[in-house]
Amino acid sequence: MEFLTLTDDTAEQFSRDIPELMWSTGPISYEYHFGTRGLFDAVVSGSWRHRGSLFSSDAATVAVEGGQLMGVEIGMKGGEYRQRQAGLGPVWQQLIADGNIDPDVIPGVLQRSDHASWLNPVVHADTYYVHALAVKPEFRGKRVGYQLIDGAIKRAREQGYKRFQLDVLSDNPAVGFYRAIGLELLAETRAPKPAEFGVPPEYRMGMNL
Repeated sequence: MEFLTLTDDTAEQFSRDIPELMWSTGPISYEYHFGTRGLFDAVVSGSWRHRGSLFSSDAATVAVEGGQLMGVEIGMKGGEYRQRQAGLGPVWQQLIADGNIDPDVIPGVLQRSDHASWLNPVVHADTYYVHALAVKPEFRGKRVGYQLIDGAIKRAREQGYKRFQLDVLSDNPAVGFYRAIGLELLAETRAPKPAEFGVPPEYRMGMNL
């Protein structure tokens, strides 16, 4: 098993797998945000190829074996999180220009994203923030996720971060995994509009480094 950071060229070979991996981290939340799976896939695929955006390969570490993608961790300096959200703007513009999405859906997505933003507390600049951690189903139980997050913790320490944090939906089985590796519950947040749709409270979990 190898753990790789990616160039634009090497990222492309894994681009097909990324939307499904990202969707698996919070289907009910992403369904609320985007409305349809097709729209989500289009935005994530565009973001993967667009440096400085929220799902970009430039923030990814991948686990690979025999040339096959096993899992991915997307992490960033805490202060970059909102900047990378804003970095989705050009992705949306390109998708519209290419005729891949209907611009009429954007106001609804923005409104729902604003409601859902209350689920994620501010991430400070001294924090390494894991935006996403996902492993393909066929590779689960082989410590791929553990090695990805352990590598992220080690890099965060080496780079001088003071804290290590992530957000996870409270009903996600990964909560137990994160507790087992030493992350503690820091905050539980809920937002009325997403809750009406069925989105559960979100946990901010973390550790001091």
